[in-house]
Amino acid sequence: MRILFAGTPALAVPSLTLLAQHSGGNFELAGILTKPDSLRGGRQRQLVPSDIGAAAAFLLPQCRQLKPEKLDSAARLAVAELKPDLLVSFAYGHIFGPRFLSLFPCGGINVHPSLLPKYRGPSPLTSVILHRELETGISIQRLALAMDSGTLLAQKRFPLTGCETTASLSDSTAALAADLLLAVVQSIADGTMLEEKPQNHEEASYCRLFSKEDGLIDWSKTALDLDAQIRAFTPWPLSFTTHCGRYLYILESKPMPDTSGDTSYIPGTVIGTDKQGGLLIQTGSGLLGVQRLQYQTKKALPWRDFLNGAPDFPGAVLGG
Repeated sequence: MRILFAGTPALAVPSLTLLAQHSGGNFELAGILTKPDSLRGGRQRQLVPSDIGAAAAFLLPQCRQLKPEKLDSAARLAVAELKPDLLVSFAYGHIFGPRFLSLFPCGGINVHPSLLPKYRGPSPLTSVILHRELETGISIQRLALAMDSGTLLAQKRFPLTGCETTASLSDSTAALAADLLLAVVQSIADGTMLEEKPQNHEEASYCRLFSKEDGLIDWSKTALDLDAQIRAFTPWPLSFTTHCGRYLYILESKPMPDTSGDTSYIPGTVIGTDKQGGLLIQTGSGLLGVQRLQYQTKKALPWRDFLNGAPDFPGAVLGG
């Protein structure tokens, strides 16, 4: 069975790596489909491949890479020349239309890092943290024309600790997804019957792409919700507020018990410090302890080091 692997970010690299290690048995990787190289860097900007493009060049140097701007007739012709049987997609970044999917006699499968039908869409890892879910998982589904609506071939769930960032959750999810995907691909290649479970579309929820503006901190929210936001938006777009007209990024935090009983502070007020919690900031409900923060264009600092350069910080009201 010949496979076209479609993916772009680092999240999909462990899956490609594991498939490459097992390629040549009952299946082989016929080609890689990824987004075009992008310009990165400062003054001397250069074209840099996607994470999948870079990994494929190292793992499978003889394997043809396709990097079309869009999945048009030229892209379909290039795919057809590879004579693939199965499309395997993981965070590729484009929707597959019916003419594209018709190129694969065995159809297509997709890895989605959520417990479908929950969090269909482009940012499930960020969303499960943002909404303080107690568990999440990985779903492998048949590719369908409607986004993330295909029948489920396999699903693995695992608990969340409440300390994850999107960065750390991406790393753990990527490793688990690779093992699950390999098992599904080998079953398809062997002709083993997989139980396909239709999704309950009435229970579907959706997530969206986030922007830099989403990182703005609203101090009237609860400490629990703000801590979730800070973790969810790490490493991007980061959560920020303002202090004395300067942008200030809050990089690490944790909710703290409020034992003072004083409710007179305006949300956003830096009310003091705590050895365990760091800088204590009043929220709409509860205190948020901040351990690491950063002025825009400056270095990220632990809270004690930050105070050395900002002695007027305690008592300030953040966010104007």
